[in-house]
Amino acid sequence: MKLPNTIVCKKCVLPASKPDIWLNESGICNICLEYEKTKGSQECPASLETEFIKMLNMYKRHGKYDCLVMCSGGKDSTAALYYMRGRYKLKPLAFTFDQGFETEEALENVKNAVEILGVDFLFFKSNFMKDAFAKIIRTNSKAVICHLCSLWYMDLTFEIAARFNIPIIIGGWTKGQSAKQPLMSRCGCNMHQTEFVSMAKATNEFVERHLRTDPKYKDFPKSMEEVLARARKRHKCAVLSPHWFLPYDSEAYLELIQKELKWKFPSLSYPANTTNCYLNFLSVYNSIKYFGYTHYHVEMSKLIREGLLTREEALKMLEINFDESLLASVLQKIDCKLGDVPV
Repeated sequence: MKLPNTIVCKKCVLPASKPDIWLNESGICNICLEYEKTKGSQECPASLETEFIKMLNMYKRHGKYDCLVMCSGGKDSTAALYYMRGRYKLKPLAFTFDQGFETEEALENVKNAVEILGVDFLFFKSNFMKDAFAKIIRTNSKAVICHLCSLWYMDLTFEIAARFNIPIIIGGWTKGQSAKQPLMSRCGCNMHQTEFVSMAKATNEFVERHLRTDPKYKDFPKSMEEVLARARKRHKCAVLSPHWFLPYDSEAYLELIQKELKWKFPSLSYPANTTNCYLNFLSVYNSIKYFGYTHYHVEMSKLIREGLLTREEALKMLEINFDESLLASVLQKIDCKLGDVPV
């Protein structure tokens, strides 16, 4: 595959990608420079498990389910389900959404977890997004496929929470995917961060110009702020992740879910040792082609700055481990082909 050669920051794993990211004469990116300049004034105490428990008790209501747990089959969301059921003794509804690209291994992980934990499980599979993904390819849009998908599945998740009158949504977001906020305000990537400005602009423009002009997607949300605004009108609920509050790293709970829930790594994933859908490979390819990096680079760079991950570990995990034959098989699922993807 032909991907751009990029010069990477010597402290994190972000490449030079103007106008948002640039490196100084020492090879350090502006994001790391800003972090060093402001970390003293912006540092806040680490979130504690006691805070999480207080929030659970604050939002919990007497109903059939205490929380809706978003389960992708990855280690982080599987551990989140395990904690909700086993550690906090809540009544969760496990919820898995499949836009047509979930891996068999990920779904097997979810199946094992819900059966062993004895929790109710809702599986939602839809081809609704297929045409939207194809539009990105056919219009040569720089829109980030994963970001577009996240708008769809968070809107769907809020809808399911409202339908079952569930007061808390639990995700498997890690510390690298948050800005140390006690409640999720933007559900994952903060599109107002410098690293995401160009990506957010491209996705927003795609929704406005190419998606909402299609009757099928005329009501599609153009931003996570719009998703949240709709959700607040429909149903009041909190969005949390236990990983923001617990001191354990992923290695600790990985061993736990492997032993207790028969959890397994997929045979192929990106980044390495993760569980993402097949469409993720195409999203990664496009993001690196257009921007030089992905949201995974942003997440891992945060962890590096906070001392939770080494730069060497991140670089190893971010190595491209898939080829054009895999991309071709993914494109075929949305009735596209490699020739439709500009190089």
